[in-house]
Order: sequence, then C-alpha cells, then structure tokens
Amino acid sequence: MIDSHHHFWNFSADQYPWIGKGMERIANDFLPQNLLDTAHPLGVEGVISVQARQTLDETRWLLEMAVNPEFIRGVVGWVPLESNELETALDQFASHPKLVGVRHVVQDEPAGFLLTPAFNQGIGALLERNLVYDLLVFPHQLKETISFVDRHPDQIFVLDHLAKPRIRQNAFDSEWAIDLKQLAKRENVSAKFSGLTTEVQTQPWSIEMLKPYWETALEAFGPNRLMYGSDWPVCLLKTEYNQWVDAVKELAKDLSSAQQNQFYIENCKNAYGLETTS
Repeated sequence: MIDSHHHFWNFSADQYPWIGKGMERIANDFLPQNLLDTAHPLGVEGVISVQARQTLDETRWLLEMAVNPEFIRGVVGWVPLESNELETALDQFASHPKLVGVRHVVQDEPAGFLLTPAFNQGIGALLERNLVYDLLVFPHQLKETISFVDRHPDQIFVLDHLAKPRIRQNAFDSEWAIDLKQLAKRENVSAKFSGLTTEVQTQPWSIEMLKPYWETALEAFGPNRLMYGSDWPVCLLKTEYNQWVDAVKELAKDLSSAQQNQFYIENCKNAYGLETTS
C-alpha cells in the first residue's frame, strides 16, 4: 500500500494555530519514524508527505526528510502561487526529485479565490514543471473548483479528502455527490479516499456511514482514479490508523485484485509520477 496523504510536524501552538481545544491528541510531534512504526506493519510501504503550513520552510523541511527514507515517496509542498516570487521559489526545489506536487489551503480562502488571475498564472508555472496540484476544498467550493479545473485541462489535479463531505447518521449530502460527479468528469482529476472520519458529524462513526461516500467516489472516479490515503495524524482525532485501514479494506473488498492494486498503489504512483521520482 501507498498512503497518498499524511502530515509531519514538530508541534508548536504558534506554528499550528488550527490545532486548538479538543484536539490535544494531535498536539504532539509526528515524525517519519512515528508513521513508519504505525503504518508499515499494516502493509504501508510508501507515503506522500503533504504540507501542513504555508511556508517555504515547511516545503524545505519535508524535502530534507524525504532525501534518504525510501518510505517517503514524494512531497506535496507549498509555494507562493500568487506571488511574483513564485519562479524563484520553484527554482529552489527544481532539482529535488521528491517534490511531486503543490498545495494551497483553499478551504480557508474566500469565494472566488480559485478564479483569481494571479493564482491561475501560478498554476501555469506548475504545469511547466510537471508538478501536481492538490485541491483542498469544502463541498460549497466544488462548483468553483470545476470552473477552475476547466481553465487548466492539461494540469494534473488530485482532490483531497473527497472535498470533506459532512457525514451524518441517516443522512447523505446529495448536493456534494452531484458536484463531485461533475468534477470527476474531468479526466485530469483524481481523488483521495482519505480523512473522512474527521468529517463525521454524529459520533461514533461506522463503516455503514462511510459506505455511501465510498460508493459515490468509486462511481465518480472509477477504480483507476481513486487512491488510498489516511490523513494521519489528523485522523487520530476520530480513529486509530489500523481502524481506518480495516474500514477501507472492508469497503474495497468487492474490488477485483487488479482494481485493489490500482486503488492502494498504482493510482497514486500514476498521479504523482512516482516511478521517476522514487
């Protein structure tokens, strides 16, 4: 298995202000050895490390950790996509084979952000360098996301956490499903089945609560554009890593062996070009 989405950090309240009251479980250091000890016994042989702070120091730090461990297959970092300094920033990392993508925390941005000229110009610079762009958005931003993606038909996009649908007992976010299926019609977009337990509004979560979201994602993206991810350590707010793996394996059990191989390994490799970077 390859875990397509996780984070590392040396915790500091100043650096991670979003980790607040009630989130004490993740107000600790989470480093490569912690994840290796947790995930490797479960069959996870590689991971994609994703930025958790919007600084160049964060990107540099993640790449430094990815130099030696074969466990870290790639890094999705942050660069100032709206800035005149973007090209200079990208040049810092141009020679690093483990930088496979870039992400900006769009879920915290105002409406219309994805359609601003400066941001779109920055996406053009990623295409020139064969870098993936990870989409971190909420369901209400999906329509804007579709318009944004349509501006960049040659850019590879990966949707994080299925756009974070709000999951409740005996309820289904049908508007989210409609918009997700529309986005998935764009063949240059793949999606991560990750981080869903933290979006469950009525606890405790269950496989039955997740099943309609799994089925919708599988129908939308098919077994060739959907990939496994955990969102560790954020997922620890609602579930242990092994519990998430068990839940996903239960949901994916009806896939053929070839389709499971795509979901757990090949789709991540293909999206991020890992064959040439690891």
